[in-house]
Amino acid sequence: MPIIRPEFTKSPYFVDEPGNWHLKPGASEDLQIELKNYLNSLEQIDDPGTINGIRIDYPYDR
Repeated sequence: MPIIRPEFTKSPYFVDEPGNWHLKPGASEDLQIELKNYLNSLEQIDDPGTINGIRIDYPYDR
């Protein structure tokens, strides 16, 4: 499955410092919301037996 690059990373306002992603002053509100939602989604922990929220069936569970 390909990993899709979020749109906000293509903005000239985006600063991709390791461990400190942020936007430069003057970024649009839509861009700020998109970054905030993306960073919040990274904190969500998947349930056991799932990858990105998709249930994975193991051969021994059948």
